[in-house]
Amino acid sequence: MQTEPKIPAPYTEAWGFWGTMHEHAAAAWPLAIVTIAETTCESYEVVRAFLDSRHGRHFADEVWNQLHAGDGLKNAVRFTTVRWMAWTINRRTSRQYDIPRGLPYLLGMVIHCGIAEGAIAD
Repeated sequence: MQTEPKIPAPYTEAWGFWGTMHEHAAAAWPLAIVTIAETTCESYEVVRAFLDSRHGRHFADEVWNQLHAGDGLKNAVRFTTVRWMAWTINRRTSRQYDIPRGLPYLLGMVIHCGIAEGAIAD
């Protein structure tokens, strides 16, 4: 029998995704970790690095936009994930973060944050 990996806690609850989600943070965190990990095929640790970053804060802003538009939390996280995967890394972002141009934006940012935090080995 295979056990599910444990959802890692945020390194900080003051900012990033957790800090931006306020009263929804405890429910939104595991939804975001699992949804982003399944979508990007990255580990929970790598996704945690993304969600704890300023990019995770921006991701949370988009989730909030969907909540205010009337979506439930699960649908808001899913919609935001799909939306960020539809965007691509442009030339400026590629130069700024050394991410290949044309890569799905969410995937690029998740990998970039994972490398920056040491969650992905060079």
